[in-house]
Amino acid sequence: MIILKSKREIELMHKAGQLLANCHKEIAKRIKPGVTTLEIDSFVDAYFKAHGATPEQKGYKGYKYATCASINDEICHGFPRNSPLKNGDIVTIDMVVNLNGALADSAWSYAVGDVSPEAARLLQVTEESLNKAIEQSIVGNRLGDLGHAIQSYVEGAGFSVVREFTGHGIGKTIHEAPTVLHYGEPNKGQRLKEGMVITIEPMVNLGAWESKMDNNGWTARTIDGKLSAQYEHTIAITKEGPIILTKQ
Repeated sequence: MIILKSKREIELMHKAGQLLANCHKEIAKRIKPGVTTLEIDSFVDAYFKAHGATPEQKGYKGYKYATCASINDEICHGFPRNSPLKNGDIVTIDMVVNLNGALADSAWSYAVGDVSPEAARLLQVTEESLNKAIEQSIVGNRLGDLGHAIQSYVEGAGFSVVREFTGHGIGKTIHEAPTVLHYGEPNKGQRLKEGMVITIEPMVNLGAWESKMDNNGWTARTIDGKLSAQYEHTIAITKEGPIILTKQ
């Protein structure tokens, strides 16, 4: 069942989203060669607590960290670790904040030092595919319109869209209906209604779209070892158009 949010609920989620966006801005200042993702995770944990919030995914189904930190060929749900980031890496920091019971979810991919032109292009295309889906996030459109916008742009650039992991509704819990696919056909799927709040979070691979799971049961990586990137926003569907609750 899709739970529509009131204007008041969206306002509260927007406040949570702005805290999350500000945290990403602080992360951007800290991402550089030599830094560890475990240090970034500790920073996020402390940042949220200092602002009266909590990292919602910490403890979720036994997950131990405030963030997911996925490096290079890791698609999503990478564990923060002590090994330092290297020049040329890309890393995705994904996190969910709970501010006074309101949630917001956003992932961002970062270049570590000087990355290859290929990696830089992957980051650019992935972020732009998210923007193209947001443009389609208007009352009356369908989820297939969002997925098609992402898929057509990404594949047109020569990259591939991950199928196994999706966006989702969000509200009092991290994952609600509907499922938001990042591929699809226009004018297909659930129709967007005023009051829906969803995440759009395309994961885009340099090579094949298929993934494989690490032995930890959480981390997914590309089947061919090539790079993967992800950008995610929490979006409210309103009569006036989409509101990016996690806009930086």
